Amino acid sequence: MQDGPVDKTMPTSRLRDPMVIAVVALGFTQIISWGTTLYALGVLGKPIARDTGWSQTLVFGGLTLGLLISGAVSTWIGREIDRRGARLVMTAGSVLVAASLTIIALSSGQAGYLAGWALLGLGMRMTLYDAAFAALVQVTPARGRLAISYLTLFGGLASTVFWPIGYALEGAYGWRVTVLIFAAINLIACLPLHWFGLARRDPAMDGAQAKAADATAAAAFGAPLEGPSRARAMLLFGFVMAASAATFGAMAAHLVPVLASTGIGMVAAVTLASIKGVAQTLARFIDLVFGRNLHPIMLGRLTLAFLPLSFLVLLLGGASYSTALAFTLLFGVANGLTTIVRGAVPLAIFGTKGYGEVLGILATPYLIMNALAPMVFALITEQFGIQVGTVILLGIGAVAWISMEVMAAWYRRQG
Repeated sequence: MQDGPVDKTMPTSRLRDPMVIAVVALGFTQIISWGTTLYALGVLGKPIARDTGWSQTLVFGGLTLGLLISGAVSTWIGREIDRRGARLVMTAGSVLVAASLTIIALSSGQAGYLAGWALLGLGMRMTLYDAAFAALVQVTPARGRLAISYLTLFGGLASTVFWPIGYALEGAYGWRVTVLIFAAINLIACLPLHWFGLARRDPAMDGAQAKAADATAAAAFGAPLEGPSRARAMLLFGFVMAASAATFGAMAAHLVPVLASTGIGMVAAVTLASIKGVAQTLARFIDLVFGRNLHPIMLGRLTLAFLPLSFLVLLLGGASYSTALAFTLLFGVANGLTTIVRGAVPLAIFGTKGYGEVLGILATPYLIMNALAPMVFALITEQFGIQVGTVILLGIGAVAWISMEVMAAWYRRQG
């Protein structure tokens, strides 16, 4: 599917390189898209509940609904990206996100508020990482793994940038105007960046070049899986990602109280929670420098080993600041690298053909688990306490790691 004009000459400078243009454009749109959608309630949730009189369960339930919708439409969006091109889908997604945020800002009742979030769920699936990864592979098929690593460096800054912006805007103008400003940013910034940033692609290869590239990829990663092996690999990797999503989703909403449970106090817990983003970005940078030649499945094995290890440290390290810090760093590394694994493993084992649909299928269980995990973890901790909830997350993290090991062993047997 041609998504825009192909650059038929090799770029004479980095500024003309389609990959560089796409990564920079999508880097800014990922910061904006994540910051104005999924992370927005981090600073606007309580003001919305206070102003409207709605329960926080309902306010944050809007995000849960949006993520469930994202999961439900994920495969369809992936197919549309393959069929129509990521450039068109992501540009349309910017319009949809702006419209959804406007509906949320202007809603006078609960039904309108939830309807806005339901529509926003569709917009998020069209603009966030899974769509962006597919876009990069369409722009630069031969350098997709590298482009994905570069892009994730930007995405980790979303909460760091937009939580202070959202807090300041809400304090000055209220939550409704803040959400309307977020809608305008998506139209003014993200729409043109998606359209023009994805307009050029790497030069098309002739038959000999394509065969050479396929041979190089096969030597590095193995030939793309086909037939029953392809289906089994999708099932295995989908399970791995769903298990990891349960831990990441729970901690996205409950990291601060989990850290505070170590006895360090709420202020220190909030400070440490902000370090998670630093650990994510640092881990992605290290992967970019030292891990670009590492097989993505090996990266997945190393990454997911950090997940149960982080909770093990939290449970066995004792109530102290050093324990909380060690957990935050280990968990941040796991969270940061898993984002790369989500895009790189499917690219390595399934190839570029139908990559958008593959990501769509694999994102479905991930998004659903990510949506349900915060609510389920809250119910568990209310009934049995944070300690029990942490033990359960340790178990789920161990399942994710062991499942990745099982998949790696199975993949080796495929030759």
